[in-house]
Amino acid sequence: MADLSVRIGEVVLKNPVIAASGTFGFGTEYADIFDPGILGGICSKGITREPREGNPPPRLWETPCGLLNSIGLENPGIEAFVREVLPRMLELGTVVIVNIWGHEPEEYACMAERLDETEAHVIELNLSCPNVPGAGLPGANPDKVAAIVAAARAACGKPLWAKLPPEGDLIGAARAAARAGACAVTVANTFRGMAIDIRSRRPVFANTIGGLSGPAIKPLALRAVYEVSKAVGIAVIGCGGIVRWEDALEFIMAGAHAVQIGTGNFIDPLCIPKVIAGLEGFLEREGIGSPEEVRGSAQ
Repeated sequence: MADLSVRIGEVVLKNPVIAASGTFGFGTEYADIFDPGILGGICSKGITREPREGNPPPRLWETPCGLLNSIGLENPGIEAFVREVLPRMLELGTVVIVNIWGHEPEEYACMAERLDETEAHVIELNLSCPNVPGAGLPGANPDKVAAIVAAARAACGKPLWAKLPPEGDLIGAARAAARAGACAVTVANTFRGMAIDIRSRRPVFANTIGGLSGPAIKPLALRAVYEVSKAVGIAVIGCGGIVRWEDALEFIMAGAHAVQIGTGNFIDPLCIPKVIAGLEGFLEREGIGSPEEVRGSAQ
């Protein structure tokens, strides 16, 4: 039997497949479909210091081979999350990664300090949400990345992952995250995109810009993971357009320690179990003991 477990810093995942933030709720929503405990990890929806209602509808727009979203980080806020949601996530039997977003380094530090008091396993710093009005993409700027990661690192002792955008100075941002104390980078969040309603002659989203995900971006995300994996000495979590086990394997061969699946969950609610089973089957057929034996083999 192949051993699918992987180590990212001090955290061991039972397999390299993680549900991406914003696409799997808080995990409990899928319990009637399959056991979320089979996952390597679950990323929470993006959490902010105060509750957010998110953007007005429409929030989703289909594109050829992809999906635009403009959710706007709807969430209950850090205190309600810690009090009401996190305990249920911790009962799912897998690694819990809490995704947090803020305007300034101080907000990230405040939430990281609060989460340091909990049993959450990992904090993922969302530096790349493309659909919050006026927020920009701090993850595109290495100096801003360094400031946010350093502030969170000073405030807590939990493992920190920095989720970066595919735009801007990606290599510089990943290196800055590593220097500031991140143990992994998630590469990458959605690509900024837009759609226009030809009947109203206006952008479909109130915020104009949304985030493009799905199979359409896979070659671009794969290239990003390949380049970042060669440039940094910390773990890389690959994300972008993964819907089949073959996709996940490509990201691992490009250098990713683990992968996150997002839009694939909307296409097929059983996407993640199928990817895990497919990876295990491939390793067993090829006589490969673990994903580590093929990680980075395409570099």
